[in-house]
Amino acid sequence: LAGTRIICDRKFLLECKSSPAARTPPCCLPQTPGVTSLAQSSLVKLEELKERNESEEAMPGEQPRATAP
Repeated sequence: LAGTRIICDRKFLLECKSSPAARTPPCCLPQTPGVTSLAQSSLVKLEELKERNESEEAMPGEQPRATAP
């Protein structure tokens, strides 16, 4: 069994961390829901929470409902 082992020192890895290339995603990265972008179900839940919060703010006279833990 043969393989290639890449060995990097700590200084090099720390320099790579602050590189401009490390701050942006690759240009040809595929959009995979839940991996490279938010999952569709997460986006739907976020929209529902946003709408609920907006509707609660629109009705300030109502008491907030107690939620079970």
